[in-house]
Amino acid sequence: MKFPRPAWLVAMALMAAPVHAQVMHPHMPDPEPWKEAEVPAPSQWSVERAVEFQLGAQGSLRYAIDPQTVSIGEDGVVRYVFIAHSSSGAVNAFFEGMRCQTAEVKVYARWDPDTRQWRTSGSEPWQALDVRGATRRAMQMARAGVCDGKSPNRSPSQIVSALRNGRADQFR
Repeated sequence: MKFPRPAWLVAMALMAAPVHAQVMHPHMPDPEPWKEAEVPAPSQWSVERAVEFQLGAQGSLRYAIDPQTVSIGEDGVVRYVFIAHSSSGAVNAFFEGMRCQTAEVKVYARWDPDTRQWRTSGSEPWQALDVRGATRRAMQMARAGVCDGKSPNRSPSQIVSALRNGRADQFR
């Protein structure tokens, strides 16, 4: 059906008006800038209750996460205690945060087994997740179930379940 020119112009103007109003509305506030929540390291964490998971060819290291420390903050950051066991019996623990929206990870604190306390080194920067280098393991965790695209997985229990059930097998 062919519209007369004036009717076609009116129809186009009516369709464009709502889009224009959404994009250019002068009274819409700017979105609030992202603000990171200040969350202390967990006072309680345990190697005994930690859930181990595989991240591809990891050599002599075994990886785990303490399920009781996994949280999704109002700032969108997934926080958890990550534990690495070496074949010699050494245990390293880190309190970390992951921003799925920006694909970044941050180490908030490292466990000091001598003092039995968390050590912080001030304000560590957020680091981009990458398939190589220092953030490779965190990238694997993000893809294995910490993140669901650019959002945190649905719940802390869903994150732990995804890691436990081996979604990380795709990295072998």
